[in-house]
Amino acid sequence: MAGGPIDDAAVLNALFGNSPQGLFVFDSERKVTRYNPAGRGVRKLDPEDILGHDVEEFAPGFEPGELRALIDEALARGAPLRGRLIRGPSPSDPRKTLAVEVSLFPLHRPDGGTDGLVGVVEDVTERQAAADRLAVLSTVHSTVGSTLDVRTTADELVRALVPAFADWASVDLLDDDLVPGPLSVGVALRRVSFAPESAVSARKVGDSRPFPFPSPYTQALNDTQARIAPVSPDAPWVAADPDAFAPLIEANVHSMIVVPLIVRNTVFGLLNLYRHRTDPFEEGDLDAARQVAATTAAHLDNARSYRREHAVASTLQRKLQPSTVPRLSAVETAHMYLPESAGGDWFDVIPLSGTRVALVVGDVAGHGVEAAATMGQLRIALRTLALQDLETDELLTHLDEVAAQLADDSGTQVATCAVTVYSPVSRRCAMVRAGHPAPVIVDPAGSPVAVDVPPGPPLGAGGGRVFTPAVIDLLPGSLLAHYTNGLVGAHGHDQDAARRRLEQTLASPARPLQELCDDAVYRMAPSRQDDAVLLLARTHTLPKEHVADWTLPADASVVSTARRLVDQQLAVWGLDRAAHTTGLIVSELVTNAIRYGEGPVQLRLIHDRGRLLTEVTDTNSTSPHLRHARESDEGGRGLYIVMRLSSHWGVRHSHQDKTIWSEQRLDEEPEDLPRLS
Repeated sequence: MAGGPIDDAAVLNALFGNSPQGLFVFDSERKVTRYNPAGRGVRKLDPEDILGHDVEEFAPGFEPGELRALIDEALARGAPLRGRLIRGPSPSDPRKTLAVEVSLFPLHRPDGGTDGLVGVVEDVTERQAAADRLAVLSTVHSTVGSTLDVRTTADELVRALVPAFADWASVDLLDDDLVPGPLSVGVALRRVSFAPESAVSARKVGDSRPFPFPSPYTQALNDTQARIAPVSPDAPWVAADPDAFAPLIEANVHSMIVVPLIVRNTVFGLLNLYRHRTDPFEEGDLDAARQVAATTAAHLDNARSYRREHAVASTLQRKLQPSTVPRLSAVETAHMYLPESAGGDWFDVIPLSGTRVALVVGDVAGHGVEAAATMGQLRIALRTLALQDLETDELLTHLDEVAAQLADDSGTQVATCAVTVYSPVSRRCAMVRAGHPAPVIVDPAGSPVAVDVPPGPPLGAGGGRVFTPAVIDLLPGSLLAHYTNGLVGAHGHDQDAARRRLEQTLASPARPLQELCDDAVYRMAPSRQDDAVLLLARTHTLPKEHVADWTLPADASVVSTARRLVDQQLAVWGLDRAAHTTGLIVSELVTNAIRYGEGPVQLRLIHDRGRLLTEVTDTNSTSPHLRHARESDEGGRGLYIVMRLSSHWGVRHSHQDKTIWSEQRLDEEPEDLPRLS
């Protein structure tokens, strides 16, 4: 049998008597006229402390006026307010924060007026704490790990956690390489980041030392387990070393979390979180801290790996650069090398035959060990090609073929490069480049010298591409500046502005070159962005009295004339001791040029820095071949004799002729000299 109609009063009594939510009826003066005594927060209060009172009289600790403002808003609007979140201290434990969600519903009279309102208050402390933790995790995921810098990553982490999750936070990392397993309790950890900056801590950023033992820190390092540790003067680990933990006690820290940073089952640091203003940490916070640490550990490990690779690449890069730059008659040099990003920038100063010099600057695409290794291969290949006395355009053509073999199947460029060859005898300067900035030239008066050096394609695509040199005669004391793009990176893509800035920096070419290099770094180089190389060379010319030239007809009878001219010149230089050896070399080279060459023969002697250079030039481009003569042969020993009498010898080709050259060290006495017949 169905029951009678349900009485509205019975429904209200049931709600107000048993609902777990806080229910309140407020009159038009904001006083409580009815409430739910089962609601959390009022269960232990006497009815006379609630009925007839303003809600803020029995709900202390909330932001002053916050509840009253909500009630006034609902009364003024005459419309419901739903789900407004407010926070305050928990009535049961003032150390903890109570989060409640308030909804207010106006009570309308038939005439449209408002007699009061009904308030529904729901305790959402646990739900809101979970939402807050999720928000922190979201912030960590979205903001931490934006770079491959360890310090930046650690700073991003503590900023994401303070003050949203903790009042203080710190990251301490192992300096050395990772060792599988837990860390020794005596291992030193370096403080990488700490926030907020105003907080007082016994360890400053940059300090590297062990944590006190025993403590939650050393326990976490030993067993690799995250833990919550209450902090008080009575805590056993605090009492064991009060001085070490005095900053925590003085700052009223009451709770902390210590989480080991682990990657591949190896501990390499700690994340430490502290609270002194907000609620003590609880298990839900510990779970969130574990997730934060796991995410951050991966980012920090990547950053540490990058740092180690960067260090290896930088070391390799430095090892592959010239260990010492030779002192030459042709040029005075100074250089600046900044391996900021462990890329593939390089330079070289290569002595060539005839007192010439090759100045080289290059830039390999990419960064890291692979770029450094490619740079080393290209530098060795270029030095080898340069020592074959190739013309500058031929040199880059062959280097492009080497680079193409180093490139992958994509056919992308491997490197850019600029090469300048300067002769102090002729003052002739040949410049060629492959996708690289042209050198800056400043004359002895400090004015820039405009030279159009065709750009040429970058190295690595192959296909027999053409590199066109520019040739210019330079005054003694001119300044050549070769550089990589890293030096002018602060100027973006405006290469013309960058060149003008460099020209202005080098406008006093008589200053010491190292000072000019330093000035270029101060004025030009961007901060920690890219590798940068600057190679400066001040040109010299050989004194005329150190060079002797003769043009001889292509006739066998002039061989004795050539020996006599050489003897006379050596006597002028005071090198009579070298006359016999040099006469043998000249005889063989002139004879070879007359026999196999074409047109007149050019003979040149150069006296330079304790060595004597002999050069014989003819117009036949065919290279001679060294061979050992058999006992029955009447000839074939000429170049072999030259090789035995010389410290170095070789053949230099130009587009018009070839030169066979020999170098003797004047402090060396050849053994078993052949005798002239």
